[in-house]
Amino acid sequence: MSDNTQNSFIQRLINLHDNRNWSKTEVARKLGLSSMQRYANYEYGTNEPDSNMLKQIADLYDVTTDYLLGKDDSPKWVTNDLRKFLDANADSMTYEGKALTAEEQKQVRVAMAIIFWEHR
Repeated sequence: MSDNTQNSFIQRLINLHDNRNWSKTEVARKLGLSSMQRYANYEYGTNEPDSNMLKQIADLYDVTTDYLLGKDDSPKWVTNDLRKFLDANADSMTYEGKALTAEEQKQVRVAMAIIFWEHR
């Protein structure tokens, strides 16, 4: 990993486990690692996970590998949940009390895509 990618990866790992109030030991156990130190070394930047472990970490935290590596700023839940929400509520979208037309609904989706998926 480049230095910038590794720094993003380390910071995101730390934030993800802190946000869940999980210890490094808990994370290592959830990943099926034999020791906490192996996981801790990922956070310390002394070792890098292989592609399989990177995928396992992403799955554990419900994010994409691109998010872990700093290539995408939107965690997976944003793309999954927001798309589901927009799909489920397309017919109830309003602006100033008036229902949106199909074209306006499309524009809302484009705007959301720009905000959440293309904005960096």
